[in-house]
Amino acid sequence: MSAYKSEFLHDLAERGFIHQVSDAEGLDAKATAGPLTAYVGFDATAPSLHIGNLLTIMMLRWLQKTGHRPIALMGGGTSKIGDPSGKDASRTLLTGAQIEANIASIRTVFSRFLDFDAGAMMADNAEWLDLLHYIPFLRDVGRHFTINKMLTFDSVKLRLEREQPLTFLEFNYMILQAYDFVELYKRHGCILQMGGSDQWGNIVNGIDLGRRLLNAQLFALTTPLLTTSSGSKMGKTETGAVWLNADAMSPYDYWQFWRNCEDGDVGRLLKLFTELPLDEIGRLAQLKGQELNETKMVLATEATALLHGRAATEQAAETARRTFEEGALAETLPTVEMPRATLAAGLSVLDAAVHVGLVSSKSDARRQIKGGGLRVNDVAVTDEKMALTPRDLTPEGVIKLSLGRKRHVLLRPV
Repeated sequence: MSAYKSEFLHDLAERGFIHQVSDAEGLDAKATAGPLTAYVGFDATAPSLHIGNLLTIMMLRWLQKTGHRPIALMGGGTSKIGDPSGKDASRTLLTGAQIEANIASIRTVFSRFLDFDAGAMMADNAEWLDLLHYIPFLRDVGRHFTINKMLTFDSVKLRLEREQPLTFLEFNYMILQAYDFVELYKRHGCILQMGGSDQWGNIVNGIDLGRRLLNAQLFALTTPLLTTSSGSKMGKTETGAVWLNADAMSPYDYWQFWRNCEDGDVGRLLKLFTELPLDEIGRLAQLKGQELNETKMVLATEATALLHGRAATEQAAETARRTFEEGALAETLPTVEMPRATLAAGLSVLDAAVHVGLVSSKSDARRQIKGGGLRVNDVAVTDEKMALTPRDLTPEGVIKLSLGRKRHVLLRPV
């Protein structure tokens, strides 16, 4: 739809959250008529969620801000299986105790984004999945799923095409996710499931199951895949994720992640991950040069404040200011000079790491990159073919290269 009548869908569309909607007109009518209930599912396979989850968390936040009721569904049951979507191999199976500990750790993040005193909910699908009886479940629910259709889903095709094993346990995941939607409808009147674009097939399964079992009208809404201007997946890499829990990633490192985003991404990220007015975002996104660096700091400050609060954000920003503006650390960190022309031509990050003495060889640098140990301006390097250019210079005219958490060198072109 080109124009939504409901504030909820209008705001999501204006900010770039919407990729697919199962019945745009029908959902818009429901959201216009009165408060609706929607959910997003989160598996508890780690003690912290990561920035890949933040897009849907922000959708839940906008849902509540526009007068509706959000449900954050924790996968206490489905985490015992693991979502095969987008995976080349089976997840390591977690114990019940590990999953419970992960859920307890994750819970604190949602309190930053949702107001539980104003109707937001957290649910756990273990409440109903752990109580299912196998044969009755197969008869009542499993008969609505054909193997023919299940084989067409990307999560299944990916494994089969790459000749990677897909266990029967994982094959059941999509059925359980569909059943979650039905249970939330029965228990809480939930009519909308939201998620990433890779979840479209699973969500549509839930819509179909709700219609078959209860003659219910359910809806799906997915977000676009979050990629950087250069085409890489944002914030989630094989060498390390951008975690949301402060004990997994400090507010300072989180602030630096946003501060070091690609130039072409600033406007889009301001729309998705801050609550600044769109006209203000439009103005900021037009800035160039040194002013663009100021815009990036606005992004870092606003995004970090939503997660960690203003006090921690101000401390992170002050640390960054002291590091790069006052040169407080520059006096103690070693500085290595190099010809400006070398950087202008594009300097391999491997050569740079060797040049400043952080590693002994290019092969050593490659090993550090694979292990997530090499950083440029506090952001982990994930591509060994990365080249440093003048665009990587901080406002103070240096590039900070780091190995681990304790070894840092400033590269200064002359």
